[in-house]
Amino acid sequence: MYVASSRPSKTDFRKRLPGTVFALGTVSLLTDVSAEMITAFLPVYLLFTLQLGYAQFGLLDGIYTGATAVLRLVGGGVSDRFRKPKAVAAAGYGLSAATKLLFPLVGASPFGIGTLMAADRAGKGIRTAPRDAMISLATPEDRLGAAFGVHRSMDTVGALLGPLITFLLLAQIGMVPGPIFAVSAAFAVIGLIVLISFVREPKTEKPEGPRPSFRAGLNLLTDEQFRRTTISAGLLGLATVSDAFVYVLVQKATNISLGYLPLLPLGTAVVFLAAAAPLGKLSDRLGRWRMFLIGHGLLLGVYALLLIPEGGMGIAIAALLLHGFFYAATDGVLSAKVSESAPESLRASGLSVVQTGQALGRLVSSVAFGLLLQYSSISTGVTVALVALTVTLIAAAFIHQPEQSRFRSREEHS
Repeated sequence: MYVASSRPSKTDFRKRLPGTVFALGTVSLLTDVSAEMITAFLPVYLLFTLQLGYAQFGLLDGIYTGATAVLRLVGGGVSDRFRKPKAVAAAGYGLSAATKLLFPLVGASPFGIGTLMAADRAGKGIRTAPRDAMISLATPEDRLGAAFGVHRSMDTVGALLGPLITFLLLAQIGMVPGPIFAVSAAFAVIGLIVLISFVREPKTEKPEGPRPSFRAGLNLLTDEQFRRTTISAGLLGLATVSDAFVYVLVQKATNISLGYLPLLPLGTAVVFLAAAAPLGKLSDRLGRWRMFLIGHGLLLGVYALLLIPEGGMGIAIAALLLHGFFYAATDGVLSAKVSESAPESLRASGLSVVQTGQALGRLVSSVAFGLLLQYSSISTGVTVALVALTVTLIAAAFIHQPEQSRFRSREEHS
């Protein structure tokens, strides 16, 4: 049994977090530079250069965030079945890197851009659960929140650098997509090389729990705690406005120059970087689900700020601060929470089931919010989002009850 010391030093903390966490953090850092370069560029390119409507943008953004969510189940199931999470994650990272090389070939075609966005997210869908499974399998259970917090902090360094690189490139070359996609592809390829060269496949000869299969992964939903976590995360995903829309709304609400739109994600990323590890560590003591709900409460503050008429730079800064704290309190914390109840043999499958529900919710949210903005005012759209998240947050608090997973109970008594 793993026993934590009462007063760990910084050196003890580093020893207690395995090298896998830092190696995968480096991979995610490089990959997120690549991904966030595209995320920062696309709203400006699609809305203001190609002049797409909010409904079209919402559809493309929905594809980017959730249309290939079902591949999370495939990635998680294959990872558990063959006990090769590194190989499955590498396939996902490789697919995303390949799409960056193809983006310049589709030009200004919304259909081509949408197809490559779907392929890029397919890669993310395949790799996410195996990557998180490697972190959870390598880390003692009482340090899961800290481990995922450190990983997400390293990931967020990439989220900081990506928009900054995009901004600098746009300032030098103007609205030319080719160089942005090329630099993005280079970072993605380097990340894949680091994964293959420096991340070790976890050694789990006979993991505890049911025999891995696609059906066994779905059967995790028969566990009441796991089912409640999945339903609650999915509903909250449905009530969450996508990042791209948040940044567009901040720019609209505060009248910040359009040229600074690609820099707005930096505000979120700076806070995420500073707060992810501390809040992940705090969730180990406070309770991971409680922290997850607190994070969504902070998101309510973002929506409320966007309703303030004629908001200035102060409103923009406050909204981005809260947005960063929202991610710091929810992103890695949810993976740590799921790892509590998913048995070792189905760790990647369990993570993929919850992530799929959340991603599908965000897909529907992006499409619905785009339609709402297309046919109503921005204030109406934000008000609807605020009310929807409030109701869903209350429902999630009632749906999820703190109880022990029967899968975890079986492992502890075996």
